[in-house]
Amino acid sequence: MSIERKRVLSVFSLVMINIIAVDSIRNLPFSAEYGFSILFYYLVAAIAFFIPIALVAAELATGWPKNGGMYIWVREAFGKKWGFVAIWLQWIYNVVWYPSILAFLVSTATYLINPHLDENRFFMVSIVMLTFWGATLLNCFGMQLSGWISTIGAIIGTLLPMAFMIVLGIIWLCQGHPSQIQFNWHSALPNLSSINNLAFLIAVLFGLLGMEMSAAHAEEVKNPQRDYPRALRWSTLLILGSLMLSSLAIAVVIPTAQISLVSGVIDAFGLFFNVFHLPFMIPIMAICIIIGGISGVSAWIIGPTKGLLEAARDDNLPAWLQKTNHHGAPVPILLLQGVLFSILCSAFLLFPTVNGSYWFFSALTAQLAMMVYLFMFAAAIRLRYTEPNKSRAYKIPLGNFGMWVTAGIGFLTCLAAIAIGFIPPTGIILGNLFRYESLLIIGIFFSLLIPLILHRISDRRKR
Repeated sequence: MSIERKRVLSVFSLVMINIIAVDSIRNLPFSAEYGFSILFYYLVAAIAFFIPIALVAAELATGWPKNGGMYIWVREAFGKKWGFVAIWLQWIYNVVWYPSILAFLVSTATYLINPHLDENRFFMVSIVMLTFWGATLLNCFGMQLSGWISTIGAIIGTLLPMAFMIVLGIIWLCQGHPSQIQFNWHSALPNLSSINNLAFLIAVLFGLLGMEMSAAHAEEVKNPQRDYPRALRWSTLLILGSLMLSSLAIAVVIPTAQISLVSGVIDAFGLFFNVFHLPFMIPIMAICIIIGGISGVSAWIIGPTKGLLEAARDDNLPAWLQKTNHHGAPVPILLLQGVLFSILCSAFLLFPTVNGSYWFFSALTAQLAMMVYLFMFAAAIRLRYTEPNKSRAYKIPLGNFGMWVTAGIGFLTCLAAIAIGFIPPTGIILGNLFRYESLLIIGIFFSLLIPLILHRISDRRKR
């Protein structure tokens, strides 16, 4: 197939890929906690994190367009050991992410039965584990949703609810209903009187992960050097616009102190539709969100294991973890993923509230994700020097200086976010602070230690 036939993606196609990969309704309650000042936080996040990820990933993906993504990029820059650590972290942060996204879906579903049922930690753990193992079993039999079903699920479960949320918020204000936040210059500025007010920033950054998804298609763009920056501008505008306006809609109807991180989205819809005398829309919107969430979880359960399988076949893992069944599913890795998930779910019982457990998983996931991006930014800088003549369909402008500035800003932002993750947010009951921070440190420590041990065992085995 010729290069010309490959280059078929337009600016519009890239924008759609970015929106589906990044936009997430689950993170709206986090950003709603900031009220009108969320505009400031998203602007900073876009410049210091969102755009650097997109630009760096585009260059790496077009220079090394192979299966394995992050593993290949880091391996080429720092060797197989650190490539394995990076892909392991990418896999494990998804495992840590599953309890929080499934808790969000279970909370949305239980709202239709009993709005207070999601406050029962034992109930949440039971249903979350049952749902995950059911999805894992389906994936073992090769029954993951196809790409087009996942796309439809993302549209129904993310874009449609966000559009409804924005429109309902506008109607709410236009009809003169009271707003729980103030719209003025003073409230637009962040409240930095307490460092705890920065805690939700890591959730804002986490809500912007995924721009590297479109970078994998950068070689198929008609004119990468021209079209990719255009797509980036439109994606940034649409993604940030939808996230900011949806978050503000929640903040308008629910007082900040009463926003639930787990059920904040469906709570807001409940208030809107009841006031507008449209209660029949509540279950419809809940079903849309659940459909979108299930399609995403189904795809992500099998998705991250593919990169780990690529690393396993590079002799980074024992032979038994390299096996697949006749459906092509990496069953041993899926089962290992399920066991780790079940252990992690027990953390729900270590915190006094579901909100606290939900925040813990979100913070740990974000910290591990930031570590993955540290590897990516560092790899991009190093490859500019070790592989200067490597053909890249898209290249960050201004030479090595442009790369240092772009990747450097992203790198420093990730370091800051990891540190901020240890700060408990105001208004979230986490119980003992020492236990909360200790659990985060233990989670990060073992997430880094395990791949290093596995790589060492692999090295000894080959000798």
